[in-house]
Amino acid sequence: MIDKAMASVREAVADIADGASVMIGGFGTAGMPDELIEALIDRGVGDLTIINNNAGNGETGVAALIKAGRVRKIICSFPRQSDSHHFDARYRAGEIELELVPQGNLAARIQAAGAGLGAIFTPTGFGTLLAEGKEARRIDGRDYVLEYPIHADFALIKAHRADRWGNLVYRKTARNFGPIMAMAARTAIVQVDEIVPLGSLDPETVVTPGIFVQRVVALGPSAARAA
Repeated sequence: MIDKAMASVREAVADIADGASVMIGGFGTAGMPDELIEALIDRGVGDLTIINNNAGNGETGVAALIKAGRVRKIICSFPRQSDSHHFDARYRAGEIELELVPQGNLAARIQAAGAGLGAIFTPTGFGTLLAEGKEARRIDGRDYVLEYPIHADFALIKAHRADRWGNLVYRKTARNFGPIMAMAARTAIVQVDEIVPLGSLDPETVVTPGIFVQRVVALGPSAARAA
C-alpha cells in the first residue's frame, strides 16, 4: 500500500544532512513551509545551499535559517528588501554566497531540471553582468544566454491538501514555485493542512501528481492520517 504520510515534520526532514541542496517554495511569505523549515533548523544541519525566490523575510522561514548560520549559499532572484536584514548582515560579512538569478530564469531553470533538459537558452540577462562567462547565441535574430538546470537534493513545499499517494492541491498564490520544485528535487517533502482519503481530490484540481512527491505531513486540525 502506498502511503507517503509522515508522523511529524521532524520525521519528514530526518535525512537532510550537512551540505544538502534544498529548494524551498514560497513567494515572500506566501506558501512558505515554515514548519518544515523550523524542523530543519532543529536538526542542526548546516552548509546548505538554498534555492528560493528571495533571501528571507523578517525572522521566520528562510530568514531564520540564515540567522541560525545554516546557509552556505543561496540561489534566488530577490535577495534584498526592507526586512532581509539577516541576509544583508551575513552577505556583507562574507559568510554567505549569493547566486543572483532573474525570477523568470529561476523558474525556467528549475522547470528545466524537472523536465530532464540539459540546458536552456533565455534572452533574460543577455548583455548584463549576469551573462558574463556564459555561452551566448543568436537565434532568429535575437540574442540568448545559455543557462543550466537547477536541481536539488530536497524540496520543502507547502500545499493545501494531499492524499496518501502525495497528490497535491494548492491554495491560491501559495502554489507559486511548489509544483516545479517538486519535479526538480530528488526528494519532495510537503506540509499540508490536511491529508484526505483517496478519491476525495477532484483530479481536475490536482496540480502536482503524487509521482513527484515522496513525503507528506499534515499540520492542520485534521492532521490524522487518512485512509
